[in-house]
Amino acid sequence: MKRIGLKASCVVGFDGQRHVLWRDGEVVFEGSRILFVGRDYPGPVDQWIDYGNALIGPGFIDLDALGDLDSTVLTLDNGDERAMGRMWSEDYLAAGPRESYTADEEVFKYRYAFTQLIRNGITTAMPITSMYYREWAETYDEFAAVAGIAGELGLRTYLGPCYMSGMGYWRADGSLGHHWDEARGMAGLEAAARFFYDFDGAQGGLIRGALLPDRIQTCTPALLQRTAALSRELNAPMRLHCCQGLGEVAMVEQLRGVSPLAWLQQLDLLTPRSLLPHGLYTQGDDDLQRVVDGGASLVHCPVVFARDGEALNSFGRYRAKGINFALGTDTWPADLLENIRQGLNIARLMEGGNSLTGTLDLYNAATLGGAKALGRDDLGRLAPGAKADITVFSLRGLHLGPLFDPLKNLVLAGRGDDCIASYIDGRCVMQDGQVQGVDYPALQRQAQRQFEKLMRSHSERAFAQPDWKSLFQPAIPFADDYSAQVPLSTIDPLP
Repeated sequence: MKRIGLKASCVVGFDGQRHVLWRDGEVVFEGSRILFVGRDYPGPVDQWIDYGNALIGPGFIDLDALGDLDSTVLTLDNGDERAMGRMWSEDYLAAGPRESYTADEEVFKYRYAFTQLIRNGITTAMPITSMYYREWAETYDEFAAVAGIAGELGLRTYLGPCYMSGMGYWRADGSLGHHWDEARGMAGLEAAARFFYDFDGAQGGLIRGALLPDRIQTCTPALLQRTAALSRELNAPMRLHCCQGLGEVAMVEQLRGVSPLAWLQQLDLLTPRSLLPHGLYTQGDDDLQRVVDGGASLVHCPVVFARDGEALNSFGRYRAKGINFALGTDTWPADLLENIRQGLNIARLMEGGNSLTGTLDLYNAATLGGAKALGRDDLGRLAPGAKADITVFSLRGLHLGPLFDPLKNLVLAGRGDDCIASYIDGRCVMQDGQVQGVDYPALQRQAQRQFEKLMRSHSERAFAQPDWKSLFQPAIPFADDYSAQVPLSTIDPLP
């Protein structure tokens, strides 16, 4: 194994308690482990790489990582989701749901998404995709292929097929219905357990298993109880989306008689293994105390909710209660710097000041908080013995302005593609902004073709199956007939 040394004008080290900044610092690693962080390494090094004016830091940890060709962007200024086919209609359910993508296309979306995650400085990901365009949920075979892609690209991932026992749909009268299939949910859990046994620790430890039920409102008590038991048996992380909408809260209170977090507590699903996106709609301090008492972590995804005028109230208040935060991208772009920036601004708006939430609090959530949520003391930090998951962010960009503080400059004006190099488990997976082995133009062309196919599929799920083009309104109206426009998939996005 070669001993590699990295140098830069700024290095984020870890002193055992907190991140610390080294000027003109060095990071030395051998194989998958870091040997040294600081200045003037005294031992031999096989290769030095000097990145100059840059920030070397720990890789970001994204625990609600966009693993899709994101569909939430289609809701931007396009009216009610009920009318645009992003939820099932009663007619679509009666006709029988079907897959919108082929099996190869399902796997491709992960290749595209994982490339984007690496491109944005994310080294550990627990992906999330939408289920509304699926026949049901994800499959074992699909995720066996996904694990192969993660290993090929070198991304550290926590994987498992999503499973569920129900799906909401809209009735013709505008009311919300719920379709349940308990047997299918249990079969999905069995597939997730099989995947865990077969793939946990694969690709030299880059692949770890996880239990990923869909959402609290699409899972029956029996499915969640079995999930809790399996999480204990396997010591497996479990992620469950909850407290993300008023409709979800009302449904759980109607069906279970308690708040979503109180119900999870009853089911023994508030534990140190529990990762809970998004936690916006909680029922007072009692709910927050349930999270603290159980040792669960919240996965904060500020950008996706801000687009609809929703926000956590608030990051600083929850954190002051003792809740551990991780971060997630959830939506396009797959940029945790953008979520740190917007998360900071949104928190201060919700808190009416700047005293509760600081820049470092969000950065910690993207690094140390994510590691704690996974039960890992070897991730989210640069320190001897930690995994060599290392990112390099250029500080040379004109858009960053005059340098006064590397992290603050990046949070105020940076973007994910300021990441110019990434090492995961000691392997260089990106250099000079190029993810190893990926043809960017070809990747983007395939994504464009496939995304247009997804847009077309919306017509099938909407009532009366309108022309799909009528479901997506441009921000600026077309001057001529939209239906006569050249298909987007014929336009090369990267000439």
